[in-house]
Amino acid sequence: MSMTQSRPGTLPLAETAPQPRWTARLWAVLAVLCLVLFLDGLDVSMVGVALPSIGHDLGMATGSLQWIINGYVLGYGGLMLLGGRTADLLGRRRVFLVALAVFAAASLLGGLVDSGSLLIATRFVKGVAAAFTAPAGLSILTTTFPEGPQRNRALSVFSLFGALGYSSGLILGGLLTGIGWRWTFLMPVPLALLALVVGLILIPRDRRSETGGQDPAGAVTLTAGMLLAVYAVVTAPTTGWTSAATLAAFGIAALLLITFVLVERRVRHPLVRFGILRKATTVRANLSIVALMGSYLSFQFMMTLFLQDGLGWSPLRMAFALLPVGLIVAVGSPLTGRLVNRFGTAPLIIASMTSLTLGYVWFLATAGSSPDYVTAMLPSLILLGGGFAFGYSAIMAQATEGIDDSEQGLASGLVQTSGQVGAALVLAVLTAVIAGAGDSGADFTVFRPGLNLVTGVAVIGLLLNLVPVLRLRRSSAA
Repeated sequence: MSMTQSRPGTLPLAETAPQPRWTARLWAVLAVLCLVLFLDGLDVSMVGVALPSIGHDLGMATGSLQWIINGYVLGYGGLMLLGGRTADLLGRRRVFLVALAVFAAASLLGGLVDSGSLLIATRFVKGVAAAFTAPAGLSILTTTFPEGPQRNRALSVFSLFGALGYSSGLILGGLLTGIGWRWTFLMPVPLALLALVVGLILIPRDRRSETGGQDPAGAVTLTAGMLLAVYAVVTAPTTGWTSAATLAAFGIAALLLITFVLVERRVRHPLVRFGILRKATTVRANLSIVALMGSYLSFQFMMTLFLQDGLGWSPLRMAFALLPVGLIVAVGSPLTGRLVNRFGTAPLIIASMTSLTLGYVWFLATAGSSPDYVTAMLPSLILLGGGFAFGYSAIMAQATEGIDDSEQGLASGLVQTSGQVGAALVLAVLTAVIAGAGDSGADFTVFRPGLNLVTGVAVIGLLLNLVPVLRLRRSSAA
């Protein structure tokens, strides 16, 4: 589609190319989308810092506390594709705003409940809401800003706010937990309501799809299969990887996903058009986001255990220790759009995976049994921050480039699903590898198998993107 063609749901200014300046309204629409992504990052990092206080206040054991995080991941990752497809079919604006209202309500309830089970339930509901706001918001962005420099610039700003949300959440989580853990749930409520009101006024209306249709059988089998697969991986470290319960969960999940594939091949309006996976760049983008998010979130989990349980650091001190990653992403993300415009997505993703790999390799080489922050941790965090700064926006751009507007929600949901579910799977495996490491005191040696795992994941991500480029150059030279 030419960038000068009219696109449903786009603002008039975004319909002509090139446009060196954006109107105030266009900036305001982008601000609403960025604020919601900011809240997602803020929520995850704030709640993670508050977990010990929540457990003490509500009498929740460690095994129960993990579901405050995993409940969100299950709702988010398991329903992301359904959220993206629903946005394409029912209208991106409508789905985005309704899900945002649910997110605000669940945040309010989470700050008021006195039961661990109810708190986990609200986290699951928030994850479900995010599964609809995230792909709907990204598809609003990619259909409002035409492919090319304008979209790359918008994605850079979008990614910046995600990084700022995560970084701010670390610090605010440490501060608010000192007042009371409930404030980590209540703080996002007014910001979500503000985004809801502004979005109602400024986000352009779009039409429901006239050619698509719902796929209830596909939605049920895919969602149930993914939820059960993630559940099996998350609970396997506790129940045992070869236990009857774990094997049964994996078996049923596999049957559900096979059923989904069969349904999609026969249904008139499939939830996932498998033809979208024929683009090699789309497949690489989805695998790259797994390597990016899976490796870093697992690394952060290890460092949280080591710094708080091993060295006895306070949540606030730990937050400041990990802050360089968020700050580098915040500074570097606005530049990524220009770099993508000049060099394309592939070189930026290769640079990202190289930076990630070097960060983990440096830590492996220098950590020893008692890693020093200045010589071991800080250089690694700087390299990891560079990996995110180069990679996230470039991966998102690669995942949606060349995709028709009618399937932008699907493409957006697919890549974000890969990031969430992939991160959950890598983290679950890491948890099994380092079981009991949190009680090891100040000896980091027990975490080395986990560090080997995240390094291997990053290396796979690097080779996945580097090999095709080398083959292309070799073919050109021949």
